[in-house]
Amino acid sequence: MRVGVIGLGSMGMGMAVSLVKAGHEVWGSDVRAAAVDSLVAAGGRAAAGPGAAAEGAQLLILMVVNQAQVETVLFGADGAVPRLPTGAVVMLSSTVPAAFTEALDARLAQTGHLLLDAPVSGGAAKARDGQLTIMSSGAPAAYAVADPALAAVATTVYRLGDRPGIGSTVKTVNQLLAGVHIAAAAEAMALGTRAGADPRQLYEVISNSAGGSWMFQNRVPHMLDGDFTPLSSVEIFVKDLGLVLDTGRSLRFPLPIAAAAHQQFLAAAGSGHGGEDDAAVVKVYEAVAGISVAVPKK
Repeated sequence: MRVGVIGLGSMGMGMAVSLVKAGHEVWGSDVRAAAVDSLVAAGGRAAAGPGAAAEGAQLLILMVVNQAQVETVLFGADGAVPRLPTGAVVMLSSTVPAAFTEALDARLAQTGHLLLDAPVSGGAAKARDGQLTIMSSGAPAAYAVADPALAAVATTVYRLGDRPGIGSTVKTVNQLLAGVHIAAAAEAMALGTRAGADPRQLYEVISNSAGGSWMFQNRVPHMLDGDFTPLSSVEIFVKDLGLVLDTGRSLRFPLPIAAAAHQQFLAAAGSGHGGEDDAAVVKVYEAVAGISVAVPKK
């Protein structure tokens, strides 16, 4: 089917290429021309903007940064909604507040479109391989359209309910844990390094012990190599943990651990590392302790 993809970052690009490999006609839009060119080189097609990506599409996937960008690409000057065929499905895979998702569902219903709340997890590598985990919710009619695309981009699709908003809620919980785990991994590695442990041996031991986590195993190698090429940036977790805390405030629910992690990502961003990989939160601890976790491979 014809699929539009708006937002060709590390996750959106992987999803778009997976859809191309599955035989779908994929039209991609991004503010960066180089990203669109990369999709074309992989067999996709270039859309001049959000409206062009939506033209004739049965499914429109949004993988932009935040709710403000969702608003712009759907309803802005070159918005997708006016050119999206009646009955088409908008698959919202960005991390946004559940309340925003619920309101968007109502707005799209008025324009004759369906919303599938479908945030993702798994990272850039799994996006490229079509092995994402998707935490989704929406009407059965939305799934009927989106199922072939979901099969192309994910190995696990959780169907959490018939109402958009539930998927976004579960993604919020996931981001709480992901952000806390990255910050905790940085804190642990910096502590061990400051105390004299060999960082690479420390990583090996913890990876095979009860204190390890998926984020520890995935992000600490970035710290050890001193390679902070952004796959998911510090600023993403400034945003996502901020969303987590906003959700807690709205529910009058305390989130002290998430708040502490958020402060560390804010410190990293404020120190000039916002555009670097989220593992660069370790630089906050390195600066305090006067150490470097990065060590050459033996």
